Amino acid sequence: MTEPKPTIDPKLLEILVCPLTKGPLTYDRERQELVSVQAGLAYPVRDGIPIMLVDEARSLDETATKP
Repeated sequence: MTEPKPTIDPKLLEILVCPLTKGPLTYDRERQELVSVQAGLAYPVRDGIPIMLVDEARSLDETATKP
C-alpha cells in the first residue's frame, strides 16, 4: 500500500510566490513541487514544507523532452 502524498494548504498556495520573479506558483502533487513557469524552476516540497530557495530549485529544462 502506498502512502498518500501530502498536499499544500490552498490558502498557503495563494500567498506563496516565486522568490525570483515574485510570480504565481502551481502545485505539482505528483512530483511534490511548487512550479514557477515564469522562472522555469520547480521548488521542492519536503514533508509538506515548501523549500523556497532558488539554490534548491530544479530547472524545468531538465525535464523538457527533446525532439
